[in-house]
Amino acid sequence: MVLRRYSDHVNTSLARLSRLIGSPVEVRSAGTKVYAENGEAYLDCGGFGVFLLGHRHPVVVGAVRNALDSQPLSTRLFLNPQLAEAASLLSGVAPAGLDYVFFTNSGAEATEVGLKLARMSGRKRVVAMHGGFHGKTLGALSVTGRAQYRDPFAPMLPGVEFVPFGDLAALRAAVGDDGRRTAVLLEPVQAEGGVILPPPGYVRAVREYCTAVGACLILDEIQSGLGRLGSWWGADIAGISPDILLVGKILGGGVMPVGAVVATAEMFGPLNDDPLLHSSTFAGSPIATAAATATIRVLGEEAIIERSRLLGPQVLELAHHAVRRCAGLVNEVRGQGLLIGIDFVSGEAATEFMIGLLDQHVIPSYSLNSTNVLRLTPPALLDSDDLDWLSRALEGAATHVVRSLAHAS
Repeated sequence: MVLRRYSDHVNTSLARLSRLIGSPVEVRSAGTKVYAENGEAYLDCGGFGVFLLGHRHPVVVGAVRNALDSQPLSTRLFLNPQLAEAASLLSGVAPAGLDYVFFTNSGAEATEVGLKLARMSGRKRVVAMHGGFHGKTLGALSVTGRAQYRDPFAPMLPGVEFVPFGDLAALRAAVGDDGRRTAVLLEPVQAEGGVILPPPGYVRAVREYCTAVGACLILDEIQSGLGRLGSWWGADIAGISPDILLVGKILGGGVMPVGAVVATAEMFGPLNDDPLLHSSTFAGSPIATAAATATIRVLGEEAIIERSRLLGPQVLELAHHAVRRCAGLVNEVRGQGLLIGIDFVSGEAATEFMIGLLDQHVIPSYSLNSTNVLRLTPPALLDSDDLDWLSRALEGAATHVVRSLAHAS
């Protein structure tokens, strides 16, 4: 019934893909597990970076229920105490100097707001990164570094140039003498790009260069922020503060869709002068900001970020150990914190490995900008039984991909 309705009313290609890989119908989730219609459990190591707190964390669910019982949506004319509290907390854990917050409904919307703030400051040009991913609304897509997604919707926003991630000389050449009219947009780790880690010192060098030439630095931490890398932010690892920070994914605690932009007073100035320059009916709702507040508190009070930092190397080692069974099919295993990428020699090998993991009831994430890279983005709640399950599943998937490709050849 669900598959037929997908085919008839949602998306025919998604329905075909689901039929091909035997996707179950998910009906329930809790902690590290997702449950199918038939009652079988799946270990969630996917979710595209959303579920660092796992599914239905009781503190976040409780905060959302309280908001639902009192005031889930606001009039937008009066003051919203949940929004004020969430903004204060988010600014308090953000890199130094980022004092003003605009909440959004998604990460892509956060990118749009970030680009608008940059334009209002006179930065009409954007230098973005090949392989970077910032969303699929038209503005966010214009700065997303994969032509396959941009070309069908051309023309894009003008004034955007792409340079290789990690290449400081190329960035300098692209900015040239036009620093005060330029915004530089990058992720501290390219997540959808295939878990691409920057060269040592690169992010800090970009910050120093932007400061020297007067360029605005927009740091996209929609996937990397709020503990995913084993620190509050990738910016903290680099020891920098951007001018504009983009936030999403984990911010809703795996319960509500929430994004945000956190900016310096200087960059936020135009919106402080005229708050109607950018607005959104549903963004910053009481129910969403209650989830954000609860999430930030859980991250700090339950040592989630420390758990992410400690679990990351364990998951990375499990992946390293498992792919020895299919060594000729894997280029590299890499990651930071609980953002792990397995880089295969082909998209076909990555797909077969994904099918193998699903057969073992483990959910991974594919990479939108790199079809060869399969990602593991598990919750920071994995216990010893979960790690044993993941280990067996990775080894089973490695065996599966060897057999499948050998049979196909």
